[in-house]
Amino acid sequence: MHSLKRIALVLLAVSAACTLSPAWAQSPTVVKFATLAPEGSSWMQIFKAAADEIQQKTGNAVQFRIYPGGVMGDEKDMVRKLHIGQIHSAVLTSAGMSGIYPDMDVLQIPFLFKNYAEVDHVVEKVEPALRKGLAEKGYVLLGWSEAGFVNLLATVPVDTLDKVRKAKVWIWSDAPMAAAIFNEAGVPGVPLNIPDVLVALQTGLVEVIYAPPSAAIAMQWFTRIKYLSDTPLLFLQGGILLKKETFEAIPAVHQPVVLEVFRKHFGRLREVIRKENQDSLNLMRKQGIQFMTLSAEQIDEYKRISDRAMSREGSHKYSAAMGAEVAALVKAAREGAK
Repeated sequence: MHSLKRIALVLLAVSAACTLSPAWAQSPTVVKFATLAPEGSSWMQIFKAAADEIQQKTGNAVQFRIYPGGVMGDEKDMVRKLHIGQIHSAVLTSAGMSGIYPDMDVLQIPFLFKNYAEVDHVVEKVEPALRKGLAEKGYVLLGWSEAGFVNLLATVPVDTLDKVRKAKVWIWSDAPMAAAIFNEAGVPGVPLNIPDVLVALQTGLVEVIYAPPSAAIAMQWFTRIKYLSDTPLLFLQGGILLKKETFEAIPAVHQPVVLEVFRKHFGRLREVIRKENQDSLNLMRKQGIQFMTLSAEQIDEYKRISDRAMSREGSHKYSAAMGAEVAALVKAAREGAK
């Protein structure tokens, strides 16, 4: 009889504990998160800060396990692993996200933006449509993770198109738009994934690359570079995606916390990266890297090549409607700035 009473009391205590403390009874939601950003970079510092704050505010109910530096592969690999559930979240460029929702491709059109004001205006206006499109594909856009304006960097002087054609030019395997443009320009490219670029520079497999200044420093590519073109080629926008099913597995009480923390930290990341890109240009100048300034005629030639490439079928993934909308938004931003 005493044993039965003791068992009954234990069961009653367990039941009460489960009722009063559901977080104790439920296993935490662990989000596997992948990025190409290397350890120590500002991107990783912000990601970790956001993850730590979410874990603290949710009482460990939501935890992020971060895989940095491309250990989960390049962007195509990460998209594939998202689809099969090997990872739940990833930071992808607009090129990578276009593999999920094609209209994301519109943000990487060459020479689309001249300054940050145009970027901010366009992204703010198209974000609702892009967010909706990603949601329909099963993903939550937690925030933007921009890398900035992209410059041409080289181990040899490439201040004319003819010199570029004679050089060994890297083409990012995950960016078919770049391949289309280089093909239109008659530039034979060397396709490589991002983790392979540094070794390719060291061995001479490639002589010309392209990247935002802060990314070139974070990846250590700048250690092999002697020349930099100070004319930006395009703007590299990125975003952090979370599988919708993973987000919905997070207890409802914690979902707003996840959204708000990422919104706050990624807003700060934008300012950090923009400052870092300017600081990186200054640092590379001090390191003796020679800055090349293209003439107006050369820039016009690059733009004509880009426009011809973009007009060819299969050169990009975004719809004609999205392309027209973004072009109109850029035009309105420029007219408003006059």
